[in-house]
Amino acid sequence: MIIEWFKNGMHIAALYAILNLISFGMFAIDKRKAIKNKWRISESALIISAVFGIIGGFCGMYIMHHKTRKPKFYIGLPVILILEIAAVCFIIYKF
Repeated sequence: MIIEWFKNGMHIAALYAILNLISFGMFAIDKRKAIKNKWRISESALIISAVFGIIGGFCGMYIMHHKTRKPKFYIGLPVILILEIAAVCFIIYKF
């Protein structure tokens, strides 16, 4: 049973890592397109990607210095992080 749980946990961790890489990549692509004055990724798409990969969103925002002056991002992303931590704590302690 423990081995099975560990395997499932590894799948979840791998999925979470992939989602964070995608989120980071979206921020990087949008920054590059902003520099070149080309078509951009919408802010709502960036926020949704950050919901699923908050660590990648934070890294993309601060490493690329992208969207750091927009309240939607410098307030919104920390709120998303706090809500995700609260949800994980609730799930862990509830079950």
